[in-house]
Amino acid sequence: CKKELPFEMHKTDIGVHGRTLRKMVGLGAPIALQDLLVSISFLIILAIVNSMGVTASAGVGVAEKVCAFIMLISSAFMQSISAFVAQNYGAGRMDRAKKALHYGVAVSFAIGVGMFFLSFFHGNVLAGIFSSDAMVIEAAADYLKAYAIDCLFTAIFFCYIGFYNGIGMTKFVMIQGIIGAFCVRVPVSWFMSRRAGATLFDPAAGAVPGMYVVSEKEKMGIGYRVNVFRNVVCPSAKNCAKMSKEDFVREGYD
Repeated sequence: CKKELPFEMHKTDIGVHGRTLRKMVGLGAPIALQDLLVSISFLIILAIVNSMGVTASAGVGVAEKVCAFIMLISSAFMQSISAFVAQNYGAGRMDRAKKALHYGVAVSFAIGVGMFFLSFFHGNVLAGIFSSDAMVIEAAADYLKAYAIDCLFTAIFFCYIGFYNGIGMTKFVMIQGIIGAFCVRVPVSWFMSRRAGATLFDPAAGAVPGMYVVSEKEKMGIGYRVNVFRNVVCPSAKNCAKMSKEDFVREGYD
């Protein structure tokens, strides 16, 4: 038999909440645009590498398989920190959000050191899993040496990205990502690849200064954002506990 719902529901109750939709698009669109443009920047770097010859191109193809696996760790920390920070940010507990960032950076960096050791000193072993050609393995190992340095910065950088996404500063994340990609990573990679006797280590090393610049921007920005929250919106954790949702909405932190 047909059961009745415990509440009334009509067609007029189904619709689009304009304010919520605008906020969702405002938060999600910058992240999507950043991912698109950063992916394009890596395609440009791949085109630069392809101009170095068939062996170099094959070496990057092998190395990228290893890189994709290594990046899973940093990506996992970014996603988990983003979710945890968002919950605590909404509850007005920036102290716990900052602790999550600090612990996340510490653990992620510790794992990053291990990935650095494997990629830098044993890149040939990792590349050998996907290829048996000695020249391709050597080329992939050169690429992984540069990527190993990048692992140390990525371990920190991704945690900051997760933090900023969690507190809703996705536009800032987009801007710094685009700057790091097109103002640093691509130009440096092109310049390094044009050096005499350049190997795959050179264009791959172009990502390292990009990550360093971005990491510094993240660290400078976080202090400003947290201080604004502490001094303007919520001077103490005790006051935060007393603030209602309407207070947060009124202050623009809904």
